[in-house]
Amino acid sequence: MIRHIAFSSALTALAALPAMAAPDGAALYGEHCAACHAETRLGGMGPALIPETLGRIKGDALQEVIGNGRVATQMPAFAGDLAAEEIAALAAYISAPLAEVPDWTAADIAATREMRADYAASDAPVFEADPMNVTLVVETGDHHVSVLDGDTFGVLDRFSTPYAVHGGPKFTPNGRFVFIMSRDGWVQKYDLWSLAEVGRVRAGLNSRNIAISHDGKWLAVANYLPNTLTILDAADLSVARVIDVVGRDGATSRVSAVYQALDRESFVLALKDVAEIWEVATVPDAGPFHEGFVHSHESGMEESLAAETGLFARRRIPVEDPIDDFFFSPDYRNLIGTNREGDRGVVVNLDVGRAIAELPLPGMPHLGSGISWLRDGHRVMATPHLREGMLSVIDMASWQVVKTIKTDGPGFFLRSHANTPYVWADVFFGPNHDRMHVIDKRTLEIVKTLIPAPGKTVAHTEFTRDGRHALVSVWEDDGAVIVYDAATLEEVTRLPMRKPSGKYNVWNKITFEDGTSH
Repeated sequence: MIRHIAFSSALTALAALPAMAAPDGAALYGEHCAACHAETRLGGMGPALIPETLGRIKGDALQEVIGNGRVATQMPAFAGDLAAEEIAALAAYISAPLAEVPDWTAADIAATREMRADYAASDAPVFEADPMNVTLVVETGDHHVSVLDGDTFGVLDRFSTPYAVHGGPKFTPNGRFVFIMSRDGWVQKYDLWSLAEVGRVRAGLNSRNIAISHDGKWLAVANYLPNTLTILDAADLSVARVIDVVGRDGATSRVSAVYQALDRESFVLALKDVAEIWEVATVPDAGPFHEGFVHSHESGMEESLAAETGLFARRRIPVEDPIDDFFFSPDYRNLIGTNREGDRGVVVNLDVGRAIAELPLPGMPHLGSGISWLRDGHRVMATPHLREGMLSVIDMASWQVVKTIKTDGPGFFLRSHANTPYVWADVFFGPNHDRMHVIDKRTLEIVKTLIPAPGKTVAHTEFTRDGRHALVSVWEDDGAVIVYDAATLEEVTRLPMRKPSGKYNVWNKITFEDGTSH
């Protein structure tokens, strides 16, 4: 009887306790996600986390990403910090639509345009250094860019950028101006002669990268949110065109990237959600680009369902699956692409507008960081793999894999230069992220593995104009740019930097130097 009374009393006491509260997805987001993806969920250092940008990542797949992180990104794994029900609540919160997704029209973009009233253009560089051998270092630790003299490695200027620079800066063809884009869509114009900011504008809400036209007149901005391509006048950052990205089947798509196709006088777009490649003309006499059936009755007579002509005319190239990572042959006739989930590559001839070959590329190739060079009279290309410790080297005539080079882990960036016999390949992911492989371009063998900062992430190489020096990032908040003699592979100097990421030499970028990704 006593035991029964005690048990009953315990049940009564438990019943009086408040029910265990379900995990609060909004609170979890604020604690774990907002710093990178913004309180609004519209993106900051990381992409926007709303249904419109998540695309096919939903349900169990979204919980998998939250729990285990995402390959080839800075997205960490939260399975060790959050319980399964908390991850589920967070996924549900992220998957819920915003009460209102803001539009971002040409008028909205124009309203953000800020040209610096104190900017004064110099008639010549205000420094003694070779303006063609200037290198920009993006310091993500405190959102600045350092301007380096490529001969002395002195810092000519250090200026603040918009929050979370994403994608490589782009230079005008004469190397004077540079454009820098942030993940939340801000585009900044900076004058390298005057060492001064010219102005900035917000071209999108969540953006991927930028490209400049062959003549330096137009700047294209690839957007995830909204699903648009924004084209700016490079002279004054005014809006030239906002193009809605809609597939032939009516589906909208995020733009994974936009590239300058130099010899084609066009922009080429990688689309995340639509099985099409877009080519957008940057000359006024382009086209016509027909969409649909064309029937010629006689010479000079055509009937078509649709056609675009002139400046910014669009050409669609259908492909089997969406392709969101590109590499180009030097003449821009062939595009080599893959999607994030793929284990193969496809070669698309842009002249004829169709696939002409497939490549076996397991382990998620990172074609956007691929490079090419001449080897024994044949042009080859190389790409790292984001899931496996390997590099693939491919003959660009036969489209056969020449060699698979085993590395100490998955890498992210490859770089070389016409005046060096080596390719530099980092090991960005995994336990060996403090290593940098140096590979002979002829034998395709690793000749040396550098460990310049044990235990710290070492990544992304850039060369000086003449290829005599290689600059490598120690990708940490208390990091550095290490300058190596590219022939002896010995360290020359070490420049303290705040989490330096990419480095971009003016000459190498505007001349499309062999061994530089574009």
